Amino acid sequence: MDHIVYCDKKAKELSRLLSDEQTMVIRGAAGRKLPHGRVAINDTVYLLENDSSGIIRAKGIVSSVFNSDKLSLEESEKIIEENMTQLKLTENQKKRWIGKRYLCLIGLKDIHEIEPFSYVREKNMDDCITVESIYDIKK
Repeated sequence: MDHIVYCDKKAKELSRLLSDEQTMVIRGAAGRKLPHGRVAINDTVYLLENDSSGIIRAKGIVSSVFNSDKLSLEESEKIIEENMTQLKLTENQKKRWIGKRYLCLIGLKDIHEIEPFSYVREKNMDDCITVESIYDIKK
């Protein structure tokens, strides 16, 4: 499987991932929503910033995955704190994810810039998209 992950531009998340300062991304929701349960070790993750460009600029390989069961506020905060050395979340990012009932933490390795390309984006507002192959939606 391939995954497209939008990085927080204000927090310079893509830059932090490319410099190996950050090695994990987080997604969460009130329910079990993608990518929860759909990411596996050795999957490819394509990265772009959450601006209007829609240009994929980097990719990495999934090195670890954690999918939570239903969490309390305290449990979600504990999981985030335990993984902060890899997540490197800003205060605003922490506020966004703490309290989500389901968390998906995706460890990444071999993150590097690639030849930028765009993809066919449907009217989907998710910040993580899973596809069988990136070539199915590459422009």
